[in-house]
Amino acid sequence: MFASRLSLALCCCVVISTAIAIRAQSAPAATQPPAAMPAAPTQPIPYSHKRHLALGLECRQCHVNPGAGEMMTFPAEAICMSCHQAIAADRPAIQKLAALAKAGTRVPWVRVYDTPDYVFWSHRPHLEAKVDCVECHGKVADQEVMQQQTDVVTMLGCRRCHDARQVFTDCGDCHEPRQ
Repeated sequence: MFASRLSLALCCCVVISTAIAIRAQSAPAATQPPAAMPAAPTQPIPYSHKRHLALGLECRQCHVNPGAGEMMTFPAEAICMSCHQAIAADRPAIQKLAALAKAGTRVPWVRVYDTPDYVFWSHRPHLEAKVDCVECHGKVADQEVMQQQTDVVTMLGCRRCHDARQVFTDCGDCHEPRQ
């Protein structure tokens, strides 16, 4: 009997400690120092979101969400070449892009926002909830070189947004094994 009560008490302590730790992690941003964002990765071809978005392009024109919608895609080289056959075609970066497109080879872009392998995450429910790209990816339209502006790839970043929107999440929503 004593062992049973001790086991129950220990279980309750673990649950309460976990709840306190999670609540502490999702404290308002004002009480926590901002985390340093990683430097922008070196990309195989220089690309300015600032310049292209100033022309009136929108995120979804180049980054589509196929199938299950886990990851937004990088633009197909043909999309880029639809303009760059004539615009800046003499620049070395555009010549490199044209050569890749002609060979049917994808540009090996380095993903800027990436979640750990043990986290399942999908764009689909966020797009369906009308979450604007800038909420997670920051002011991309102001960036010459793409780099992380938010902590959206951390548990704290996700919890902060879900708490602000009053969206319930269970551990299994993000940490279930992929099917």
